[in-house]
Amino acid sequence: MKFSENWLRSHVPTDASRDELGAVLTAIGLEVEEVTALGQGLDNVVVARIVEAVRHPEADRLQVCSVDAGRGELLQIVCGAPNARPGLVAPLAMVGAQIGELKIKPAKLRGVESNGMLCSARELGLDSDASGLLELPDDAPIGQALVEYLELPDASIEIKLTPNRADCFGVRGIAFDVAAALGSEVKPFDVAPVPARSQSALKVELAAGARVPRFVGRVIEGVDATVPSPVWMVERLRRSGVRPISFLVDVTQYVMLELGQPMHAFDRDALEGDIVVRAAKTGESVVLLDGRTVTLDDDFLVVSDGRGGHGARAVALGGIMGGLDTRVTDATGNIFLEAAHWIPSAIIGRSRKLGLHTDAGHRFERGVDPELPRIAVEYATRLILDIAGGVPGPVTQEDLPGHLPAPTEIVLRRARIARVLGIQIGDAEVERILRALGMAVAPAAEGWNVTAPSRRFDIAIEEDLIEELARIHGYEKIPTTLPGGAARIAMPSETRLDDLSVRRQLVARDMLETINYAFVDARLLDQWALTDARVALANPLSAELAVMRPMLLPGLVATLGRNVARQLLDGGAGELLR
Repeated sequence: MKFSENWLRSHVPTDASRDELGAVLTAIGLEVEEVTALGQGLDNVVVARIVEAVRHPEADRLQVCSVDAGRGELLQIVCGAPNARPGLVAPLAMVGAQIGELKIKPAKLRGVESNGMLCSARELGLDSDASGLLELPDDAPIGQALVEYLELPDASIEIKLTPNRADCFGVRGIAFDVAAALGSEVKPFDVAPVPARSQSALKVELAAGARVPRFVGRVIEGVDATVPSPVWMVERLRRSGVRPISFLVDVTQYVMLELGQPMHAFDRDALEGDIVVRAAKTGESVVLLDGRTVTLDDDFLVVSDGRGGHGARAVALGGIMGGLDTRVTDATGNIFLEAAHWIPSAIIGRSRKLGLHTDAGHRFERGVDPELPRIAVEYATRLILDIAGGVPGPVTQEDLPGHLPAPTEIVLRRARIARVLGIQIGDAEVERILRALGMAVAPAAEGWNVTAPSRRFDIAIEEDLIEELARIHGYEKIPTTLPGGAARIAMPSETRLDDLSVRRQLVARDMLETINYAFVDARLLDQWALTDARVALANPLSAELAVMRPMLLPGLVATLGRNVARQLLDGGAGELLR
């Protein structure tokens, strides 16, 4: 998940520095993989407009531009960008600006004077796009500092999410965790219902059973599909790794990134009849937004309309991607907004089966808050009306109540917290953490009755709540204590020891493997008080080898003694005999 630092701060105000924020995210389990600073060193870059652009007299690929930078006089800039044209608003690095390693100063390019540099997004370190100048909206204030206009500096933060944290696929979900860890509060996000101003609506039928228990839609007529996306939306999308396309597409992407709910906008006039959400028919095909035609079986879900009969034509691949035939374009005047709750088991594996990977499919595979579809439709409606105009119809919502996830009350006990974590967390801190995470908390005899918010369907048992307490309270506050108790180590029987393994152990301990005579001097056994254990030989080879040894140790010690007498002081000796 990639997002803008400023976007996160708009939901959870904090004085924490960027480094501190990154450390907090990692500490609470949202591991920061990369932080890319944006807008550093752009102090002398301004918003400017190209007034005139003529071909360079000595270079076909260069243009000599007269640029208004809000300074009262036009500046002459030589530019090679293919999209440089009269009327274009773009960033201008003034003389004296430092763009990366390049110091901007007056220069002559092929004999023509240039007093500044018109910049691409990549040159400014804002994006990887270097195909042309960064195009700003026509109403951008000429002469304003670019850092002010684009709300810089900022940073793109990329975090690694574990499969159970699908609630953090939206900036607002991340904000709850950050607020809880920093002792702050998430700003309220109240989306007032947008009243209908027409009766235009599409009837929706849920024919896929429990796999799609909720579907929300709304018709909005008279929108201006050609209106450009506002710069704040474009920049938040760009800094979150999403390429802006057009406003009606961008607004659905924006809502998904902020709330975590994927959406789709259909061209209303391209739809016929009622909307039917159903299982695909084996052999049925649909042309997707990327132009690819896919052939489906009944393991897939589709959104269909009435062209060719009731629910006959598939217009979108459910929970994964919309269809090409009903997409929104610049010619679109009426739209149908859709947001649904597709259960994970209905989506998992389907994208990979077709060789696809989409943001919507990835989120639905992990699980999305079932309460979000209505909120997302209302929020997107408000954004569309404010920016592109239009007349909204009533919201159409179809539910299968018995199949929607229901919140579960969990009993959380003080004693269990102490037993699992090994520390006591005060009641006030427990309640603060849980409430900051959006949970409903009520006192109980042994602790609390806790109900997790609908977005946290990963919380099902008492230990899940204890894990949340440990995350937010801080793993570093849990002392590292070795387990106590006497260690009981049973020596293995000699019959279970492998000779080769024993020999290798002796060598590993810097010992020499020794082979002594089985006969020893009787006096040696007397020194070890082994007189009763001696077995004398009837015909010994010599007086020094007159008795059988009852054990290996005396011979080993005698061997070491001879080695020491000869100044062989390194290492020990060992002997193995069956």
